[in-house]
Amino acid sequence: MQFRKNNPVSAGQAKIDQDIATAEDAHPGFNSHTRQRAFTLFALLVFLVAAAGLSYGAIIGSAHRITTDNAYVNAELAQVTPLVSGAVADIKVKDTQFVHEGDVLVVLDDKDLRLSVARAEAHFWQAQRRVRGYFANDLALGAVIASREAALTSAGADLAHIEREYARRQNLARDNAISKEELAVAGNRVDQATAALSVAQAQLELARADRDANRALIDDTTLQNHPEIKAAEVQLQQAEWNLERSVIRAPLDGLIAKRSVQIGQRVQAGATLMNIVPLHEVFVSANFKEVQLKDVKVGQAVTLKADLYGDQYIYNGKVAGIAGGTGAAFAIIPAQNATGNWIKVVQRLPVRIEIDPNQLRQRPLRIGLSMETTIHLEK
Repeated sequence: MQFRKNNPVSAGQAKIDQDIATAEDAHPGFNSHTRQRAFTLFALLVFLVAAAGLSYGAIIGSAHRITTDNAYVNAELAQVTPLVSGAVADIKVKDTQFVHEGDVLVVLDDKDLRLSVARAEAHFWQAQRRVRGYFANDLALGAVIASREAALTSAGADLAHIEREYARRQNLARDNAISKEELAVAGNRVDQATAALSVAQAQLELARADRDANRALIDDTTLQNHPEIKAAEVQLQQAEWNLERSVIRAPLDGLIAKRSVQIGQRVQAGATLMNIVPLHEVFVSANFKEVQLKDVKVGQAVTLKADLYGDQYIYNGKVAGIAGGTGAAFAIIPAQNATGNWIKVVQRLPVRIEIDPNQLRQRPLRIGLSMETTIHLEK
């Protein structure tokens, strides 16, 4: 590389050479070996200054960021489970296949479910006819009550007439105008008319009770909102939903993983058939030491490197949240630190990091992949 004559570095080097030449002339013992040692000391000094600068930069930089390679890609998996039991008639997907929300995954044999729908439909129409009968009975029982009221009125009139006749015969009997036998016959007619009146009254009360019982089934209702019809309608709707659920669809976009179902297998409601990994919504769980997390806050910028792509691609993300406890705290068998000999172990706390979705589309990740994570702390 050529320097201009007025270059200060070139001028400085020329002055050093001139000084060395002058020293050699003035001091014959100042030879090339001495010059070499001087250059070596100068180079060592430069190296020490550069190393000190780099160390200072590393120390100052590390105070504003924390890094860990104990970080892994994670995702909130969607488990595909049937809502009804049945035999598997067809499977539309395979492991590693990408599916969209609503795509058919598994088809169950629906013969029994179709019978259930037919049975529920029959029950629904029966309920409608039964409720119509309740409303028709109300009209019929109203006519019966009117008839019983008329019969009661007639029985009352008959009793009043017979009582008057009996009173007249009693007066004639005192004058010995009629025989005692005729008077007794008149008395029996009074008893019969009284009994007939009581029967008519009882029949009227019975008709009213029948109408009250029937009205208890239809009061404040119509054919559209009667409880029996609504219950039958709900049963029919449930049967139709169960039939629709015999076709199992993808709940979201993602990659099929861990498919365990096979054709012909009888599956129970709630059994896991496969998982769907939402690749566009993966995140990183970075397990930082507890002593590193003093200044970590939600929203801080994060840079990440995946072992899959190496140092050639840097992901950008942000801190989405810090776990509520360490892995040991949520273990199936948590540590019993209050018993036996105790040795302190620095704990790690998971930090959830969300990645730029645009970068995920360009460089997809898979759950479980290793990541190197650096959080840039805010000061």
